[in-house]
Amino acid sequence: MAGVTSTWTEPSNTPLSLLLLGKGTDPASERGVDCPGDLPAPSDPDLVARATAAKAALGSRVFVLGHHYQRDEVIQFADVTGDSFKLAQQAAARPDAEFIVFCGVHFMAESADILTTPSQRVILPDLAAGCSMADMAVLGQVETAWEHFEDLGIANDIVPVTYMNSSADIKGFVGRNKGVVCTSSNAKRALTWSFEQGSKVFFLPDQHLGRNTAVLEMGFELDDCVLYDPHKPNGGLTDEELRNARMILWRGHCSVHGRFTLDSVREVRERVPGVNVLVHPECRHDVVRAADYVGSTEYIIKALDAAPSGSAWAVGTELNLVRRLALAHPDKQIMFLDRTVCYCSTMNRIDLPHLVWALEELVAGRVPNVITVDEKTAHEARVALDQMLALP
Repeated sequence: MAGVTSTWTEPSNTPLSLLLLGKGTDPASERGVDCPGDLPAPSDPDLVARATAAKAALGSRVFVLGHHYQRDEVIQFADVTGDSFKLAQQAAARPDAEFIVFCGVHFMAESADILTTPSQRVILPDLAAGCSMADMAVLGQVETAWEHFEDLGIANDIVPVTYMNSSADIKGFVGRNKGVVCTSSNAKRALTWSFEQGSKVFFLPDQHLGRNTAVLEMGFELDDCVLYDPHKPNGGLTDEELRNARMILWRGHCSVHGRFTLDSVREVRERVPGVNVLVHPECRHDVVRAADYVGSTEYIIKALDAAPSGSAWAVGTELNLVRRLALAHPDKQIMFLDRTVCYCSTMNRIDLPHLVWALEELVAGRVPNVITVDEKTAHEARVALDQMLALP
């Protein structure tokens, strides 16, 4: 809007946030920083020109997907932006694209591989771009839990539901056991369907989305939910607790959304009178209860697009997206719910040097970092994904 200056205020940097942005190094702990071949330096002034040239040289052979949480330097080269499931669908809708370059994290690229044709190859510019939440549910642990449910005689009553933010292995487990995948947009529909199939739900891997959906959208009590901790014997639960539970929640969470606290909400309300607090349902239960609006990434974007000029919003989701929305709506006061920086550390591994490297490798006839899901797992995961698509 002409003549309007953005009200965006950048949160304070921390040593960790600078590390996640590539402005610091920790060789002892970082994985996946080095790529085979020559990774361009972040200081290379020609990075934008190189990415532009490589993408143009590939033409329709390449389709670049950019998740909402990606940096702006990467998003500018995306053919489509969106959340994880939308991007996987967009990849499937481009069967003529030989290469799908997925600027997101590992589980998203897996979903794209499951939904695309065998002749297409899905590429993740940095193989260390994983997801801490997805990594909290390991197949062996989940199978051990299920065996315990079978020993108790309750497995036949349980429908497994996994959030889209899970590995292909976990989606495959859910498909094998007649469950369903859900997103943050359709979690209520997925749970409603599941409770028509059985009397209990085993919800993976995000405890907060499962609890918030069951309690705030479906009228369950907190006591209907129990938390299964895979690091404790029998999940840290008694047989009676498991038999009485309606929602068995896996002990997993999003490292970004789990950061927001009730104090964050109280502080922003004191500081900005009349502020609207808008958060993602991956946030903690007390934060979601204290917020004015709760919804998926797409919901957040649409809510701010439709918000009246002059309104104030404190948004509890990944910082790259909140900053982008604030700069896109300078007539509204949009701020990050926390006072300090909080990036998705693995999402931020996809930076412009990695994207340039991946695209230039393709131009040179070399296909890097291909994400492939084995045929059996892909089939079983597809069963769970198709069940989600068939939800009423």
